[in-house]
Amino acid sequence: MNRYYDFAPSGLAKGWSSFKSAFSFLDNRPTKIALIVLGIVVAYALPLLNLPIITTSGVDFGGVLFDAAAYALIALGLNIVIGYAGLLDLGYVGFYATGAYTTGLLTSQHWHWPFLLALPAAIVVTMITGLILGAPTLRVRGDYLAIVTLGFGEIIRLVTTNVDWLGAQAGIANIPSPPNIGSNAPGQQGGLFQIPHLSWSTFPNIIDVGHKTPFLEFGPVDAIPFYWLVLTAFFIVIVGDILVKNSRVGRAWEATREDEDAAEVMGVPTFRFKLLAFALGAAIGGMSGSFFATREGFISPLTFIITLSELFVAAVIIGGAGNRWGAAVGGVLVAYLPDRFRGFADYRMLVFGLALMMLAIWRPQGIFPARRARRALRAEAAIEELEGETVDA
Repeated sequence: MNRYYDFAPSGLAKGWSSFKSAFSFLDNRPTKIALIVLGIVVAYALPLLNLPIITTSGVDFGGVLFDAAAYALIALGLNIVIGYAGLLDLGYVGFYATGAYTTGLLTSQHWHWPFLLALPAAIVVTMITGLILGAPTLRVRGDYLAIVTLGFGEIIRLVTTNVDWLGAQAGIANIPSPPNIGSNAPGQQGGLFQIPHLSWSTFPNIIDVGHKTPFLEFGPVDAIPFYWLVLTAFFIVIVGDILVKNSRVGRAWEATREDEDAAEVMGVPTFRFKLLAFALGAAIGGMSGSFFATREGFISPLTFIITLSELFVAAVIIGGAGNRWGAAVGGVLVAYLPDRFRGFADYRMLVFGLALMMLAIWRPQGIFPARRARRALRAEAAIEELEGETVDA
């Protein structure tokens, strides 16, 4: 038995089967569509609802949600590399930084492109960067690949620190926001229209007309429009991820991940598909970096430290490598939980680290394991039931 499942509890598969039986009504297609639409609506409305349990105190909830959505987008891109193609990338922050710096250079440092042109340019530049990195390095595997990618992330940081054309240690400032849509005239409401928030402290009159968010007006005060922008990009990437994963490319990635030598024997050009995974993952990371740059308005080498790569990998592993929704949930948790428990500032990272250790021991396949992992767990449970004893892995 693969060591990946050594610590998986034998009753997990049975519990999952019972859970599916209890919610078998969800297999109905109209019900699924209705729930998906409801989930999307709730996701967009979340920063306006101010729900007492999940809303962060002392930290701008819109900004926290923007970070959570950006991390979820990053986790989707890294999941292509780690979860689909089985490549361990420890320098993903390099692609994140490439997208951010491309946006900063094009919109502020040397040129004055509009953001809507700088965004696709950042995606293309980051994809090319992924191809340049992957072409010579993807011929190595395992730990060697991890070391090479780790060095790439650090090289990007050192280059941005020492090259004056890139801003050096001073970074890049005055990065413009996306263009506003609607009225910006003095004395008039901004955006297309104003959306009021909810305030539960005044129940039953919960509509807070004094606190409104302008729709499609991007500014330094309210981060909610930025959150909506990243969330829209996230859903677009999800659709593309589903289409690619269910295609011949997705099957080639799965074959490469499970046994690269066997895939080569069967005629799968594994190097080509690994390079494609690297390029697509890099493009999504660059997209998220571009959103980060325009939201913050300032970037510097200190922003893109190697620790971020560790958090990105942790997000994918926590959520469940190979499961797009699991990776996204992992990204949200990694970004949201430290801010949610900011009141325990002295201990929150310690608790976060302990939680990661417990998850690695008791749930190594992640919170939402991929379908292949669930199949393996069910097979293990069936073997244990037939033999009447625990399988010795």
